[in-house]
Amino acid sequence: MKFGLTFNDVLLVPKRSPLSSRTEADVKTRFTKNIALNIPLVSANMATVTEHKMAIALAREGGLGIIHQFCTMEEQVEEVKRVKKSTCYIIEHPLSVALPLSIREAVNSMKKEGVTSLLVRKGEDLVGIFTSRDYLFEENLDRSITEVMTVKDRLVTAPFGIGLEEAKQILHNHRIEKLPLLDPEGKIRGLITTQDIKKLEYWPAACRDGKGRLRVGAAVGVKDTLERAKPLVDAGVDVLVLDIAHAHSDLVIQRIKELKENFTVDVMAGNIATATAARDLIQAGVDGLKVGIGPSPVCTTRIISGAGVPQLTAIMDVVSVAREYHVPVCADGGMKSPGDVTKALAAGASSAFSGYLFSGTEEAPGLVIMKEGKRYKRYMGSASYDSSHERKETLEGRKVKEKLDVFVEGVAILVDYKGLVSDVIRSIIKGVQSGISYCGANTLAEMQQNAEFIQITAAGWEESKSKGMKLSE
Repeated sequence: MKFGLTFNDVLLVPKRSPLSSRTEADVKTRFTKNIALNIPLVSANMATVTEHKMAIALAREGGLGIIHQFCTMEEQVEEVKRVKKSTCYIIEHPLSVALPLSIREAVNSMKKEGVTSLLVRKGEDLVGIFTSRDYLFEENLDRSITEVMTVKDRLVTAPFGIGLEEAKQILHNHRIEKLPLLDPEGKIRGLITTQDIKKLEYWPAACRDGKGRLRVGAAVGVKDTLERAKPLVDAGVDVLVLDIAHAHSDLVIQRIKELKENFTVDVMAGNIATATAARDLIQAGVDGLKVGIGPSPVCTTRIISGAGVPQLTAIMDVVSVAREYHVPVCADGGMKSPGDVTKALAAGASSAFSGYLFSGTEEAPGLVIMKEGKRYKRYMGSASYDSSHERKETLEGRKVKEKLDVFVEGVAILVDYKGLVSDVIRSIIKGVQSGISYCGANTLAEMQQNAEFIQITAAGWEESKSKGMKLSE
């Protein structure tokens, strides 16, 4: 009979550290073969965890958010687009409108798209720009847009392909906020804005693609895999996560092959918990593996089915095979503290995938609930009854009052409201950097090489906890 360990069963043995400060520790890593991260944190594709606000926040800090699939295809695609449009070096396809057009029509277009300006064209040629300041005190919205917009003769433009520093200089010299980019024929090819430049400088460690846009992932299931994947890829998603509770199956292997045959995007698949599963999925073509059968606090798979592998052992088993193929492994679930994240990474995982750590934050979907004077947010397991019920209501577009006949392997709970996720992220990263230092390493890769686990007893774990009542309680 095999012996299994989880995070509370072990500690990392401290080693001589080369670092004078934990902040010197490098936490750069990879999520998949082609997706690099500046921090090893990924928010889970759960309905009460990751939509565009969470994904944007994670990517700005250097991590990644995976948009959940428990919504319509159109809604998931729109969430991905919101992340991709939030920041970029150059807006390659800026919103433009053709004449004739009234101010009212232009304003409605801006509100619908969530922008503050429109490029105005006649045919394919740029003739002006219309911004929110042009109609600020306008009373007659039926006037033509040409009466209030900045016409091309007074418009500062630049050639498409201009460098970012040169563009910044033009924006500064002319005291303008938007710089249209034109090709030699005068046709619109792009737009650079001061807001995007400020975002680039404010979040220098953000996880970005080659165009400066924030990276984002999206989950797909095994039923409508290709149908859902195509619009997501067209929307610019950076990685697809083929997500199913038990991914070591013939159907999942078939879906992996179909995704790799039809798209060039990276594919991560999970969840698995064994070395055999890792080898089978890698041979099918995955770019990353997600590990974890039942360790989440809102998952009851192990209780309902009796199946699973303690998370630390599962990570080590999968990593033992994945390293042969240079495929990154992501630890999914069971992490309740920065120390758990550190142990998962030290065991060989390249990144930590979590719902619990990011649940209850400001950016997590859902309302803040007041109960007995404390603030909470709801956190639902993806296989919980609550999740299945809400999913049915979303798909049918109506309130479902009858009890559903569904198989449940999860629960819904209330978690403390945690405030901004950026504060949560920074707290976790400090813990990981401290763990790197304790392992006598400079980087995550060195920590994995140096890591030495010591098994502890229940008394040893009790000794590790803080004692007494917190001053804030």
